[in-house]
Amino acid sequence: MAWKQWAASKRLKPGDGRELQRFHWWQLPLRSLFWLRLPGADGHARLHAVDVRHWARLDNSRIRAHLFLDGRHVAESKLPAAFPVDGGVIEVAMSDYGIKRCHYRPRDGEPRQLTPDPASAEGRRARFGARHPGLSRAIGIGSVLLLVIGVGLNLVQLAEPLSRIPPVMQRVGTFESPIHLPIWLNLALGGGAVLASMERALRLRYSPLLDAAGR
Repeated sequence: MAWKQWAASKRLKPGDGRELQRFHWWQLPLRSLFWLRLPGADGHARLHAVDVRHWARLDNSRIRAHLFLDGRHVAESKLPAAFPVDGGVIEVAMSDYGIKRCHYRPRDGEPRQLTPDPASAEGRRARFGARHPGLSRAIGIGSVLLLVIGVGLNLVQLAEPLSRIPPVMQRVGTFESPIHLPIWLNLALGGGAVLASMERALRLRYSPLLDAAGR
């Protein structure tokens, strides 16, 4: 943990004081914005915002998280980021499908997720979950099932060609997969796994086993 904190501090850069721009609807696929209100050292509440622009991927540059305090830019960092704030640190990390972590970790107590901006994709998904909890839960379960099925079938089908590699064949023998899916079904399952991981990213849910393997 100490090494991670040291590495995060090296990625941290001071802000330029610019004003935070409000979230526009056309930024839905390419921007995430989260909020956190904390009491400052003087006892007055301070409003923190974490702004992540995904479109940095379009020019192969590193995505950065930007920290705003009371509407002004105070710091930025390549991801994963750790911003020191009053009473703790804000941690930001991203997967291939979206934000996987944007939490405030206090020095004492349990981490808690920042509140997504209502206009952002994450905010709209959270609002949908609050209005339709049953349907939201069903969609979440469906996302997990898509990933489990996709990953499981891929592993079974990959085991056969891997078992035919001479060193592997000599040690464990060959394996004949009982499942041989048509290409169109494999593509459909792959697309479903991508959509499932994107849906989970909107809820800041991430599993290295499922979401990373579903790429």
